[in-house]
Amino acid sequence: MLYSFDGKQPIVGEHSYVSELASVIGDVVIGDNCYIGHGAIIRGDYGRIEIGDGTAVEEGVIIHAPPGAVNHIGARVTLGHKAVIHGKFIGDGAVIGMGAVLSILSDVGVGAIVAEGGIVKANQVIPDHVVAAGNPAKVIREVSSDDKALWDFGKQLYIDLAQKYLDEGMEPVPL
Repeated sequence: MLYSFDGKQPIVGEHSYVSELASVIGDVVIGDNCYIGHGAIIRGDYGRIEIGDGTAVEEGVIIHAPPGAVNHIGARVTLGHKAVIHGKFIGDGAVIGMGAVLSILSDVGVGAIVAEGGIVKANQVIPDHVVAAGNPAKVIREVSSDDKALWDFGKQLYIDLAQKYLDEGMEPVPL
């Protein structure tokens, strides 16, 4: 699950869970209290990836960085199942919906939400505290207090799930 590459190896913070079924390669820094789900691929092979505290990288997410660049993912970010993250910045508290694509050097603001299946184009900027959707992603509204409450709840679920995996482990079931 953790692999050194080109003289660099992943660093994983305290109380962070990295699934045995995930691949974390090279120049990757994962903060504290993170959840790295089954089948996630985090490739720090020719760029650096930084993941902030309390962030959930759900199942099937792919994260990469352009050559010589940093892909910075803030604290308490939710990266939904099967999202593809090839950007340069995701602000604290942002949500990237299931199946969304953040193309090369894209930038998603603090507390922003990219809806499920949204496509953020290369070099596109999504401002702070907005919901963006579509292909290409366009701002459709401001983040509401209901959105924030729902996603704060979801973020805590994954912090708690990471701790549960660390405490209980995962065992194969004999056939």
